Amino acid sequence: MRSTMMDQPLLISSIIRHAAACHGSTEIVSRVSDGSLHRTSYAEVCERSGKLANALSSWGLQSSERVGTLGWNDHRHLEIYYGVSGAGFVCHTINPRLFPDQIVYIINHAGDRVLFVDPSFVGLVIGLRQRLRSVERVVVMCAANSMPAEAIAEQFECYEEVIAPHDGTFDWPCLDEKDASGICYTSGTTGDPKGVLYSHRSTVLHALAVCAPDVFNLGEHATVMPVVPMFHVNGWGLPHAAPMVGARLVLPGQKLDAASLYWLITGEKVTFTAGVPTVWGSLLDWLNEQKETLAPLERVAIGGAACPQIMADRFHRHGVEVIHAWGMTETSPVGLTHRCPAPASIAPEGTTPANQRLKQGKPLFGVETRIVDDNDRTLTHDGETSGRLQVRGPWIASTYFTVPFVESKSTNSDWFETGDIATVEASGVVEIVDRAKDIIKSGGEWISSVTLENAAMSHPDVCEAAAVARNDERWGERPVLFVVARPGTSPSREDLVSHLCTRVSRWWVPDEVHFVEELPHTATGKVVKATLRQHLKQ
Repeated sequence: MRSTMMDQPLLISSIIRHAAACHGSTEIVSRVSDGSLHRTSYAEVCERSGKLANALSSWGLQSSERVGTLGWNDHRHLEIYYGVSGAGFVCHTINPRLFPDQIVYIINHAGDRVLFVDPSFVGLVIGLRQRLRSVERVVVMCAANSMPAEAIAEQFECYEEVIAPHDGTFDWPCLDEKDASGICYTSGTTGDPKGVLYSHRSTVLHALAVCAPDVFNLGEHATVMPVVPMFHVNGWGLPHAAPMVGARLVLPGQKLDAASLYWLITGEKVTFTAGVPTVWGSLLDWLNEQKETLAPLERVAIGGAACPQIMADRFHRHGVEVIHAWGMTETSPVGLTHRCPAPASIAPEGTTPANQRLKQGKPLFGVETRIVDDNDRTLTHDGETSGRLQVRGPWIASTYFTVPFVESKSTNSDWFETGDIATVEASGVVEIVDRAKDIIKSGGEWISSVTLENAAMSHPDVCEAAAVARNDERWGERPVLFVVARPGTSPSREDLVSHLCTRVSRWWVPDEVHFVEELPHTATGKVVKATLRQHLKQ
């Protein structure tokens, strides 16, 4: 027996239509390319998305053809999110921090016909233009009076002039909710970047899930500032979740330095924000130096890389709740979240509270997890047994764009292989022990590089740390620690080793500690451990 419910597809266009109808006057603030603040509303974004959809349709684009973006977090990029996907095309957000050759590969592999670029990336695109085989039009995301001279010389088009002649009323098509709506590429640390195709259905369900009270806890009274770039896994779903619940939206543009973020948080009364640890470390250091606070900020989501416990503790000193988020491009990205409890007593800034284990948390509804051994046998969820973490759910990738499944990460089509080693408690709480490729095996026993790094970063003079394995004739492998000291400090190896001995087993303590000015990072802020391993071979 079938139900009597209407069969309405879950579509991205329905999000912005709902926002315009029910939260039309809610403000969207964005920092644009010239540094000024632009103010608009959901009603206006919906109308301008319709203008863009009409423009794209007039260019003869066919259903599911890809439209690329090289942009920051601002109102025009938000309009592209909805105008492209809502019209039945695929919005392809490209990470401009990748190497130029990777950008060329990604655009060509996706087959982007149109490319929208922020004025700050015009020079980059000009240098690559002759290598972009599928791109027919380049549109600069600005007004006519802000068009760079070199863009005009290259006959690039102006965004405002492109949409101006068109009507804001667009007949949003009733698409199949399983049709592709967006595509993001992995960072390509283990080969060529791979494209992950998101559907309308997966995107809407993911946005619904992250709004939940035990996830990001979003509603119409929130002011949301996604510091995570919109080119990084769809801004962690926030450009879809915020209009879904009518939250006020603050888009910080390209200025992500500590002072700029502070002034937006305090000046625009941001209550929720999200980003990677490297951004928050700089902000917390700046706040400490300037003796400032983060009021009225209530919550911060930290993901993209493991959040050090000391970072969570520092936010708690400012009265800010920390949500530890785990995910990846293939999981849309949020799969697990953990609301980090504040310590019973908050230690003063510059001191270290007792070490705690910061876990990745429980799966969102819709996401299932399990751990398996090397023979794909399911292991016990007892919080002690560790194994390869696998996930599945309605917003988890089953394969990659144009890549046969055998080349994908998982050998079992029912589960996605994350590449992480983890434990799972009986209550469902997941703790990532390490990346499978980063775990250190010494004397037949595992050493977690993540735990070792967090222990090092709990030292008040350590800004960042990374642990890698060095081959050892006796033990097989031994840990080596690379450390970036906080400005104005000079911790010694002896002091750091003494600190580690109180937080990890003595046999975990590295034989070598290298103090460096900076660690190598990917375009998304993750430490490139392959570069550190290569350094040890020199």
